[in-house]
Amino acid sequence: MGEFDLIERYFKRPVHSAVLGVGDDCALLQPRPGTQLAISSDMLVEGRHFLSTVDPFKLGHKALAVNLSDLAACGAKPLAFTLALALPRVDATWLEGFSRGLLALADAHGCELIGGDTTQGPLNICITVFGEVPVMAGRSQALLRSGAKVGDDIYVSGSVGDARLALEVFRGTLQVPAAVFEQARSRMDQPTPRVALGLALRGVANAAIDISDGLLGDLGHILSQSGVGARFETSFATDLIACRSNPAWSGCQSDLCLSDEQWLELVLAGGDDYELVFTASASARAAVLEAARSSQTAVTRVGQIEAAPGLRLIDGAGQLIDHRYPSFDHFA
Repeated sequence: MGEFDLIERYFKRPVHSAVLGVGDDCALLQPRPGTQLAISSDMLVEGRHFLSTVDPFKLGHKALAVNLSDLAACGAKPLAFTLALALPRVDATWLEGFSRGLLALADAHGCELIGGDTTQGPLNICITVFGEVPVMAGRSQALLRSGAKVGDDIYVSGSVGDARLALEVFRGTLQVPAAVFEQARSRMDQPTPRVALGLALRGVANAAIDISDGLLGDLGHILSQSGVGARFETSFATDLIACRSNPAWSGCQSDLCLSDEQWLELVLAGGDDYELVFTASASARAAVLEAARSSQTAVTRVGQIEAAPGLRLIDGAGQLIDHRYPSFDHFA
């Protein structure tokens, strides 16, 4: 099977929102009047971002999900995406599964595949996604990292830390019951991009970012770009990891149980969650809860933005925790 046969068979589809899709040197997008394009790229490299044993259907899902998560953090509606794919060889079974997972999530969010590139090489997936953000009275409605204000509440969506737990099981540093591992692995392999929540938070949240490298590290980007600090209540943290409430933990042997410090490490520094951490004024609490309800996404209030620079971790007794939970950095 040649390159163009591969594209024709697995990735070429008619487009509806785009002016022109797969098949020409360029795709064409026509933004609606009164809107801006939100654009983001992410690359997934075998051995760095995913294991060679991952189900190709789930990998196709994740490849697009991590990009849709960026749109969610910006409050952007998905429009279209391009796919650059390096393959060691043409494997029809792998391509069938990968394309099904990719396009199923694309269809669920009305996000069209409009172009890209294929080549031979180590397995590498690069997606560029395009979204739409309204402009009202000359002002963009995009959610940015730079909008946090002193006195804002800090919220986290969904559950955080499960993907890191699955990774540590793969690494052999943790042992957990089989049912817990399967739950955690599903969060690692098929994250849920919080697009609906991001859209509902337009005009409500002041700042937002998605959690890809670790909760505290990604929150730190908001603090840095907004020129503020924060107080983070760690007593809420262990409630953010869904696996902790799995019934399979009950009665587990001592070597399967995690310490409080291990739970905190998973939640605060885990990464690969693709949830949202965002800030909103205290007066917007009812609006935040309505955004959570309308998007069917749980949110947890975990802290407050403060004027003093830096991030302060506070335990359940109100004491300062002298510990840092560094996020993932490819080049650190």
